[in-house]
Amino acid sequence: MGLRTFFTDAWSWLNYKPTMASTVDGRPHRALAPEVQANWLPDDAIRRLAAYKLLAAYDSNQAGELAALTGNEAAVERREFGDPSILVDSALAHLLGKTQQITVPGAEHAGDKNPSLDAVAAAELQERLRGWAETELLPLRMQAAERKAVLLGDAVYLLAWDPVKGRVTLRTYDPGFYFPVLDDDADPGEYPRRVHLAWEIPEDTRRGIKARVRRITFELAPITPSAPFREATRRYPWAPGRPSTLTCYLSDAEWSVDDLRHGQTLDELPLDKAHFRTRTDGQVLDRLDLMIDFIPIVHVSNTVADGEHFGQSMLAKVMQALDELAETDTDSARASATTGAPIIGLAGARAEVDRMTGRPKPLAVQPGTIFQLADGGRMDVLDTSGQLAELRARVEEIRDRAAVNARLPAVSLGTVDPTDVPSGYALQISLGPLDSLVDSMRLARAHKYSLLLKMVQRLHQAGRAEGWPTGQTLAARLVFGPHMPTDRQAILDEVVKGVGAGVFSLETGIRMLQDGGYPIEDAREEITRITARRAATEPERRREASSLSSEPRADAPPTGEGTPPRS
Repeated sequence: MGLRTFFTDAWSWLNYKPTMASTVDGRPHRALAPEVQANWLPDDAIRRLAAYKLLAAYDSNQAGELAALTGNEAAVERREFGDPSILVDSALAHLLGKTQQITVPGAEHAGDKNPSLDAVAAAELQERLRGWAETELLPLRMQAAERKAVLLGDAVYLLAWDPVKGRVTLRTYDPGFYFPVLDDDADPGEYPRRVHLAWEIPEDTRRGIKARVRRITFELAPITPSAPFREATRRYPWAPGRPSTLTCYLSDAEWSVDDLRHGQTLDELPLDKAHFRTRTDGQVLDRLDLMIDFIPIVHVSNTVADGEHFGQSMLAKVMQALDELAETDTDSARASATTGAPIIGLAGARAEVDRMTGRPKPLAVQPGTIFQLADGGRMDVLDTSGQLAELRARVEEIRDRAAVNARLPAVSLGTVDPTDVPSGYALQISLGPLDSLVDSMRLARAHKYSLLLKMVQRLHQAGRAEGWPTGQTLAARLVFGPHMPTDRQAILDEVVKGVGAGVFSLETGIRMLQDGGYPIEDAREEITRITARRAATEPERRREASSLSSEPRADAPPTGEGTPPRS
């Protein structure tokens, strides 16, 4: 009977798009993503890749162009003014804040008079991690990765030890290249034991190179024993007292698309047809032992895992509102055309005749044009300004609805006049949805960036980098700065009163100033400078206090006057 099948998954919020569910089994339209029809792709990745491409089209104002490829000819006239991109950029800015700082708990106590060994070690590690982040351009790479996470729902980091540079290198990959092998009964929050980074290399006819598929595989597997019937173990620098039987193997190979048979998924590509790559030192990348017991890939999801491994785009809830906004903008453009150049009806006008054809010439309305009308003639103008005003009001209504549903209030988008806000308390209440949005997004990332910094430490230890001691890995965190402007003067007064009264410590006060946006790069160095300045000025204060106490008061009588004589 041709009944459609109702199905739901992590990307079912796009089912209303004909391009996403053009077939009964939910496979996307070929015009949306021709490459997702490749036979080497896993079936569970096809809709995800199609959703990525559709979201990228909205971000680059190409949704109408994409819809036209599926047969919607009217979509060619679609007006797109960058509203999806503005929502993504605003959410990204609030997520990252003005600063991103690496902190190690306990490092702030290294400046005490008798610091503990743990505090000194934490301070040294914090300095090394910050130096690595500056050298490796971590904030810049975070901008690129996090924008993909906010727009597409996912981002991917890859860490690797570079013996030439003598440090860990960090790269970002498009989430469309990320294919984890997940067990059916596995927790979506668990780390996979096998991960592929794969993409298709297009054909190059000029160089005579056929289309190829490249696959980089990281796999956790038992260490290959050196002798038969013997279990191999290894002690890693970060756990010298605990032997491990696992290691990570790296494989990097290419396959010709012509050599792949239908039904062979990415995890089942034939090894006899593979062409393994070779490192610069001549090492063939065929199950190369990386000498680590973890996969150096960090997958960042935009939302907290709730039964799904992959995250959700922040445009997911407002996609239909964005379509409605684009359609209303298109109608407004058409109405403005008839308002600026109105349709005019003339009655009783004598049109000029073309001498060549003998037909009346079409009338054109220009500034200064004069029409001669016969008796009873008239001119009627079609006024569409009323419809244009209604459409503009509709645009603002839809834009406000999209901002509310995306939890990005108008004040956070900069579209509200500050004079329209009645009070600071009202402003704070209006920013409540934004606070919850930023808190949830940062919560989804907190563990992932702690894991990334842990991998940085361990890869430096595995590479025997200078200055990175062996031993247990210390916890490190990536702290995002405030996402909204703060009352810095109020925070400063609170810190001065609190530290002066002994309600909280100087370390806590410095941390409050950092969170408030004050340019304090290192809390430990700031505390050291404050303490040294206090020690230097304390003797001078004491001398001033003693001199003031020894001087006679202005209202005191002179010496020898007003005192009774001694007997």
